[in-house]
Amino acid sequence: MDLDRYIRDIPDFPAPGILFRDITPLLENPDAFRYAVDRMAQRFSAISFDLIVSIESRGFVFGAPMAYSLGVPLVPARKPGKLPSETLSVTYALEYGSDSMEIHVDAIGEGQRALIVDDLLATGGTMSATAQLVERAGGSVVGCAVVVELSALGGRDALAGRRVESLLIY
Repeated sequence: MDLDRYIRDIPDFPAPGILFRDITPLLENPDAFRYAVDRMAQRFSAISFDLIVSIESRGFVFGAPMAYSLGVPLVPARKPGKLPSETLSVTYALEYGSDSMEIHVDAIGEGQRALIVDDLLATGGTMSATAQLVERAGGSVVGCAVVVELSALGGRDALAGRRVESLLIY
C-alpha cells in the first residue's frame, strides 16, 4: 500500500515556511491505518521487547493498537503535569527554549526492553528525551518506530545510533 497517498501536505502551518505533514487522512482510512500499525509492528517482530513507550499525543494513536496486537504493556510518555503519580522527567532543548517529557517512576522495570513509538520524527528531541527516560527508569531501548520521518531535520542524528524504523521518509 502506498501510504504517501494518505499524508496531506499543509503549507505554512503552523507558521510561515513550514510544510506540515498531516496524518489525518491516514487515520480516516481504516485500511491505511491498519496497514501502518501492522507494518510498524512487523518491523520489530524479530526483536524481543517487553513494552511500548508511546509519545503524547499522536504517538498514542499508533502505540496503543501496536501494544494491543502484540500483547505488551503500553507506557505513556507525556508532557509535564499530565501523569497523576510520581514521575521521572527529562528536559530537552528546543530551537527557542525547552520542553520536558515524563513517565511514571514505576512504569518500566529494571532491564525491561522498550520500543518507542510516535507518529513523526523531526529533530529527534522528543524521541531522544523519551529514550533517556526509559534508560533512567532502568530499561533499554530496542528501537524507535514512526510513521513519518522528516530526514532534513536530522532526527536520526539525535538518536545516537539507535535503530529507527520509518514507514515514510520525506
